[in-house]
Amino acid sequence: MFSTVHVPAAPPIAERLDRGLALIDRYGARAAQIGLYGSLALIYAWFGGMKFTAYEANGLVGLVEPSPLIGWFYDALSVQSFSNFLGVVELSIGVLIAARLAGPAWSLLGGLLSAGLFATTLSFLASTPGVAVPELGFPAITVLPGQFLLKDVGLLAISIWIAVDSLKSLRSHQA
Repeated sequence: MFSTVHVPAAPPIAERLDRGLALIDRYGARAAQIGLYGSLALIYAWFGGMKFTAYEANGLVGLVEPSPLIGWFYDALSVQSFSNFLGVVELSIGVLIAARLAGPAWSLLGGLLSAGLFATTLSFLASTPGVAVPELGFPAITVLPGQFLLKDVGLLAISIWIAVDSLKSLRSHQA
């Protein structure tokens, strides 16, 4: 009256884990590469686009003005003009990083420019008033601007990784 249906047993957990690890071995490095290039290009598109707003331009003043590296820009350009210039630079870097699809030479240049930009913004940790919280002692820093600037350590590392990865790819294509 009732027929017996045979349901195969699920593979053991170790076998499923091995399959998952094999997928990571096969596609993980490429997925990470796409994620790093794509995320940094997205960040540059977003940040660069915001530079054309008065909101963002005015928000930069407290970081740029006290900087011995780039504070002089305000002697040559208005607050909005400098922000627009920076927006063009950031959008260009984002395009160069995304251009990895066209060739590694483009993303090598983008990674190097990006590393320079993030090294510059990290210098603001030393020149921007209000970064430290002296009453709490070292290493206490404020949320704004301190922690906001500190995130650029990670973005600098991604920029360097992109430059090195692009250089390795460029050299392997030339060999």
